[in-house]
Amino acid sequence: PFANPPQTSTMSAYCGKYKDELIKNAAYIGTPGKGILAADESTGTIGKRFASINVENVEDNRRALRELLFTTPGALQHISGVILFEETLYQSSKAGKPFVDILKENNVLPGIKVDKGTVELAGTDKETTTQGHDDLGKRCAKYYEAGARFAKWRAVLKIGPNEPSQLSIDQNAQGLARYAIICQENGLVPIVEPEILVDGP
Repeated sequence: PFANPPQTSTMSAYCGKYKDELIKNAAYIGTPGKGILAADESTGTIGKRFASINVENVEDNRRALRELLFTTPGALQHISGVILFEETLYQSSKAGKPFVDILKENNVLPGIKVDKGTVELAGTDKETTTQGHDDLGKRCAKYYEAGARFAKWRAVLKIGPNEPSQLSIDQNAQGLARYAIICQENGLVPIVEPEILVDGP
């Protein structure tokens, strides 16, 4: 026998109280012919877009834009899910109907961006890791209660002559895995998003 037996990896499946709902929602998100609408621009990002057309970045204008996206006739027929920014999850149409209800009535699953952005990863050449794990369980429970059924977490990998480093790969993979199980424990299907930046040397 081996002095040090070979390491084997095993995969496990989540089997908690939301198991059946998660399977159903994950399958629905992947419906052939449908896609996910990313409407999770931060207040700052949407502000830049508004500035380019001379529109003031205030909540009422952000709400009006999202209402246009969600209520234009035929706009949602090929959408299985919409990723929302936290502000949008709690917003309503001008008539007072919650956006979450508008989406559900159109057979669209509401989702939520749950990461809190990236920070530089110490020991690397400007590679990053994603923030947001500290209170993620509480936030996911709150978002589920508000009607969200899936979540998005973005981990960015830098490509270069010496990147990604093993440290960056490990940290981002572990961060995505922690995010995924926390989401599942709270009823949210996790969309795992390792993003490769297009800007190169």
